Amino acid sequence: MTVPHRERVLRAATASFLARGYGSSVDDIARRAGVAKQTVYHHFSSKDRLFKAVAADLAKQILVELEGADVRDSLLNFALEYRKRALGPQGIATFRTLVHEVPRWRALARTMYRNTAGEMVRRLAAYLKHKLDAPDPEFSAEMLLSMLTGHERMRRLFGVPPAAESEAARTARIVDLFLKAHSR
Repeated sequence: MTVPHRERVLRAATASFLARGYGSSVDDIARRAGVAKQTVYHHFSSKDRLFKAVAADLAKQILVELEGADVRDSLLNFALEYRKRALGPQGIATFRTLVHEVPRWRALARTMYRNTAGEMVRRLAAYLKHKLDAPDPEFSAEMLLSMLTGHERMRRLFGVPPAAESEAARTARIVDLFLKAHSR
């Protein structure tokens, strides 16, 4: 069994889990991947292991790097990319799928948080401490991430259209408000 088969199974499982949650059947995943059910089990010994692999991959896709010397430009580029990933169709589907399964996968959820949202907070906090000398950089990082997704995620989860303001303008307002709160 080759790596391409494994990748096809992962892509098919991702699409299936995002569409139907954990209730997706291995038969459906195999059919979507164009492989036999035994091929799925060859690469992933159980549906649980397949779901864990998909969940870990989906969660990592939210991580965004901070780059650049100018603080506002760096935060704005970061914010635009983060919102695109977190609030885009796949980001919303991922959130909806993974949050629903947290009670079933408590240990996995904690690990995923630590490796994704928790890692994002750590990276952003280090940047804010270095660039803004933020007195409580972890709180500041959590605040910015909340500002970037917060109520907008709720709107999108419930199918309410986004605000009329352009994504770029709205994101710039969030970043500017955040920076104003951190100015001395």
